[in-house]
Amino acid sequence: MLIADNLTYEIAKRALVKDISFSIRPGELMAILGSNGAGKSTLLRMLSGEKKATKGSLKLHGREIADYTLADLALKRGVLNQQNVVNMAFTVLEIVTMGRYPHYKNRPKLNDSNIVHQVMELTGITAFAERAYLTLSGGEQQRTQLARVLAQIWDVPAAVLLMDEPVASLDLQYQQQTLAIAKTLSKRGFMVITVLHDINLAAQYADRILMLKNGRKWYDGTAAEVLTSKNIYEVFEINSDVYTNPRTLQHFFIPRNVSINIKFEKSATSPLSLSYDQQIQL
Repeated sequence: MLIADNLTYEIAKRALVKDISFSIRPGELMAILGSNGAGKSTLLRMLSGEKKATKGSLKLHGREIADYTLADLALKRGVLNQQNVVNMAFTVLEIVTMGRYPHYKNRPKLNDSNIVHQVMELTGITAFAERAYLTLSGGEQQRTQLARVLAQIWDVPAAVLLMDEPVASLDLQYQQQTLAIAKTLSKRGFMVITVLHDINLAAQYADRILMLKNGRKWYDGTAAEVLTSKNIYEVFEINSDVYTNPRTLQHFFIPRNVSINIKFEKSATSPLSLSYDQQIQL
């Protein structure tokens, strides 16, 4: 189990994350939602151990995250970052194999190689195993990084998988595939926490949704519990309608149209100046 108790992270006396508490058990997939600057990525970095909480407690399997060595932590959780910088001409196969580094000292064993090929097949990147990573499209690079993280925790019981906007650069097919993989892993006993911007994807795949605003926990519960028009407006400041799919019973939201009137006015310093009034259709 992963337990966060009053997590706070401050920089120059400004709280980016404030008093956030929750717990997640093996078998759960939790999505973190919130507008830009709400503290989603900062919270994820705290959960990974990258950032140390200014205040509060974070325990993984009954032990404080801060008490783990980096080597031990690498055997307990995997992290898919929003951006992954690679400057050297590694092949796709080499990148994915890096995920197995915590599991061997000198050379990968047969089990390591088998896992690498399994996750490459799962993420649909086997066909370009020998291609240079830097020649890939953004979406292909993201799938390669996903395979690397999966290779790291594939055979680790009750591991934590942390993903920061994992579908941001993917097309529709691979958005669905990535979250379907995450969902399947949770059913295998993993604890999966992912930052998402797409509310409908969160409603489709997450067992729980944690909604943040101004660095604080605003709502925490199932899609049915937290995804209401009122709550979405509070967190995202946009009017929407929430419906239930009669076939799947899953919730989904549709934002209402936003009308923007643009006025062009002459000024002394510029032939044209631009101003606009925003009108939200209620």
